[in-house]
Amino acid sequence: MKNDPRTVLNLIAQTIYDKKGMNILGLDLRGASTITDYAIIAEGNVDRHVIAIAKAVIDAAGQIGEKTDHIEGVQFGDWVVIDFLDIMVHLFMPGLRDKYQLEKLWKEGAILDLNIVVTPVESEGYVRIREK
Repeated sequence: MKNDPRTVLNLIAQTIYDKKGMNILGLDLRGASTITDYAIIAEGNVDRHVIAIAKAVIDAAGQIGEKTDHIEGVQFGDWVVIDFLDIMVHLFMPGLRDKYQLEKLWKEGAILDLNIVVTPVESEGYVRIREK
């Protein structure tokens, strides 16, 4: 059984956030693109960070049965594209995201309201420090 796209989009966005990815944007491209239905665009700090985020996204999606059709750029980490067919994930280093401006390429796409849980989980050490 295929997963609901919203479930997969939210899982990908949460995984990016949990790996400290930044500027996460989801776009509904149905009717605006012939290559995919949805896109997620985000940034990492440096090439190794982008690669780590990409690997985490691939692993998380794989755990719910989502398989990648194609992965590009993971060997360099400046721009990684993960293609799940219905969903494309673009992970950039900040300068390249500004250079290519995919948001403008797909300006007809509607911005998605992604469900990302941002509440920090208080660890025991953190609680002790706050109480002092």
